[in-house]
Amino acid sequence: QVQLVESGGGLVQAGGSLRLSCAASGRTFSSYTMGWFRQAPGKEREFVSTITWNGGSANYADSVKGRFTISRDNAKNTVYLQMNSLQPEDTAIYCCAATSFIYAISPSQYDYWGQGTQVTVSS
Repeated sequence: QVQLVESGGGLVQAGGSLRLSCAASGRTFSSYTMGWFRQAPGKEREFVSTITWNGGSANYADSVKGRFTISRDNAKNTVYLQMNSLQPEDTAIYCCAATSFIYAISPSQYDYWGQGTQVTVSS
């Protein structure tokens, strides 16, 4: 069992940056691939990024590639999402999730979810 709690969201102007954190409970955090997803009002949940258990491999949605960076610190049971050059279309609730799959971009492949943190980008 893994419990996830996100933080770091907020209101930022276009072009600005935010760093999201996802703190996990449980001794098995380091065995999970972690992902970030987002959901804007009226839209489906969208894959943002994923990182393997040891941080050796990361993947990004095309819409955030080159602007967002995912990382993790297994000693702190935390995964991060550094978001730069934010745009209004990045506005959404951002959730982190954990999966036993090595590589997963579908929400249905993830076993544990956080409640999410709101990111709002003003133009």
